[in-house]
Amino acid sequence: MEGIINGNINLVGYGLSAIGGGIGVGLVFAAYINGVARQPEAQRVLQPIAFLGLALTEALAILGLVFAFVL
Repeated sequence: MEGIINGNINLVGYGLSAIGGGIGVGLVFAAYINGVARQPEAQRVLQPIAFLGLALTEALAILGLVFAFVL
């Protein structure tokens, strides 16, 4: 019975980490849009950085999913 309770708590923890990932992606692209709006000629420099931030933020959310099922 104890394993069932821990499994549910793990999934709640993953849900909270997914919310954090969504907020992180929103902040990354808000900064990207703000930077391009201020200096449109810097788009080629800022776009790869924004996609790298997206990839790292989503990787952390996927890592949280893996830990939710492993632990």
